[in-house]
Amino acid sequence: MGSFLLENPGYGVYLMQSQSSEYNGKIVVVTGGTRGIGRAVSLKFAAAGARIYAAYLQDDDAAERLRIDASGLPGAITTIKADVSSSTGAVALIDAAAEKTGYIDILVNNAGIIRDGYLAMMSEDDWEAVMKINVSPLFHCCKWGVRKMLSRRQGVIINITSITGITGVAGQTNYAASKGAAISFTKSLARELGSMGIRVNSIAAGLIETDMTTVLKQDQVERIVKSSALGRIGQPEEIADAVLFLSSSKASYITGQCLVVDGGIL
Repeated sequence: MGSFLLENPGYGVYLMQSQSSEYNGKIVVVTGGTRGIGRAVSLKFAAAGARIYAAYLQDDDAAERLRIDASGLPGAITTIKADVSSSTGAVALIDAAAEKTGYIDILVNNAGIIRDGYLAMMSEDDWEAVMKINVSPLFHCCKWGVRKMLSRRQGVIINITSITGITGVAGQTNYAASKGAAISFTKSLARELGSMGIRVNSIAAGLIETDMTTVLKQDQVERIVKSSALGRIGQPEEIADAVLFLSSSKASYITGQCLVVDGGIL
């Protein structure tokens, strides 16, 4: 049993109890799949028996920890170092996932960064970096991922976005623009692919406890938590639960939607 289960005994028990034959052998691609929300998604699918291909950009240690933590689970996780903001990286990832079968079942687009700052003082580099990392992978991974779904006329795409893309946040014009784009992208792609048996949905996450949110000041976190209905910060596993639901047969009549998972902030 991996160290993730030992360090988090309560969640580990839940993982082992939540195995579902529906995902046994399913091929799942997760971008940004070794940290934060992506890590939780990868482990959740592995606990359900899926074969996960988790893409990451730089952090080799996080990739190694993920492989170790998944070693005791029914499924398998393969980590792939690839820059999915480029066509070359996306093709390498998708081809690796589909190498043995010729297809993939589920694509979770989760890669993302933040570079906060007020617009009048924002550098062009910060604007372009957020657009490149948060938006370009949607195009490249979906383009090539869809091609691995069409032959079987089935598949699921889940795009992880943020409530910032719905409400806007001062100091996050670049991030909000990228996440709003992901929501619109999802709705349009769902219309393109519905007749081909492929469902496309997005999840707008609220304040989730990840490395990305550690940069926030404590008073910012407290203010957001206080404004929420549940009065607490969310956990990556709670987003992962929503991903598995939207990927399942229980969501077979849901497409083109943005599911808000934010503890009642909105």
